[in-house]
Amino acid sequence: MQIVIISGMSGAGKSYALQTLEDTGYYCIDNLPSQLIEALIQTPQIANLERLAIGIDIRGGKASLKEIPETLARIRQLYPKTHLIYLYAQQDVIQKRYNETRRSHPLIHEEKELTKAIELEEKLLGFLAQQADWRVDTSQTNVYELGLLLRARLGETPLPNFSLMFQSFGYKHEAPSDSDFVFDVRCLPNPYWIPELRALTGRDSAIIDWLQQHPRVQQLYQGMRDFLELWMADPEACQRTYLTVSIGCTGGRHRSVYIAETLYQHFRQKLGACVLLRHRELNYFTPYQ
Repeated sequence: MQIVIISGMSGAGKSYALQTLEDTGYYCIDNLPSQLIEALIQTPQIANLERLAIGIDIRGGKASLKEIPETLARIRQLYPKTHLIYLYAQQDVIQKRYNETRRSHPLIHEEKELTKAIELEEKLLGFLAQQADWRVDTSQTNVYELGLLLRARLGETPLPNFSLMFQSFGYKHEAPSDSDFVFDVRCLPNPYWIPELRALTGRDSAIIDWLQQHPRVQQLYQGMRDFLELWMADPEACQRTYLTVSIGCTGGRHRSVYIAETLYQHFRQKLGACVLLRHRELNYFTPYQ
C-alpha cells in the first residue's frame, strides 16, 4: 500500500488536495489525530487498500502533532511508499482566504486575532514543513492549478522513487518558495523588446530560434545542465524524493520558459516519466502520462 499524508496550514488547500487524490483512486480520510493513524492502517478494510491518503492538521490538537515524527517513522518501516506533503501559503494570503470564506481559524480560541492565530499555527507546524518530502506553496495557486499540480506530480500510477520538476516563473510575480534550486536567467537577451516576439512565449518556434542564436543562452543552459547532471548523478544519494528546479526571468513567459523546456526535454530522455514540467505564469503542466 502507498500512503500519502497531506498536512499543512489551514486555508492552504488541504481539502482540495484530498479531493484530487480521491478522484485519482485514493481512499481519503481527513482530520485524523496522529494517535489513530497506525490503528487505522492495521484494520483489514484499510490494510487491503492499494492507495490511502490521510489529512492531518492543527485540528487534531497540539499533543497529536508532537507524536507525528515517531508515528511516521514506524509507518514507513511497514509501508516504505509513505509520502508526507506539506501545503502552506504566505500569511497575508491565508488571512485573505479566511476573510473571504468567513470561517473561523482552528486556533482563534487561543489567539483572538486572526493574524496571531496564523502565526501560531505556522510555528507549531514548522517541524512538519522541515520533514516533508514535498512542500507546496499555494500562495499563487488556485484550486484548479493545485489539482493539476498534484496530478502531474503524483499521477495515477504508483508513486515513483524520485520525481523531478522543472518550473518556469516570473520574478515580477514573486519567486516560488518551494524550490530546491532557483536559477535566474534575467541576464540573457530578452525577446520581449522585439515587438513581433513580445506576444509569444518560450514554447513558440520564433522565440526558440531567436534565443538559440545567442551564444550566452547556450552557455548558460549548458552550465545549468552540467550542474544538475553532476548533482543528480545518484538521486538516492541526494536524499530527495521530490526535486523542484525553478528558472526565473522577468515576466516568466520567454527566457525562463525556453530554458525550462530545454532542460525538461534533456532530462526526460535520460530519466523518463519521473521528469515533469510546469510553466507557472502560463498555467501549463506537462500532461499526465
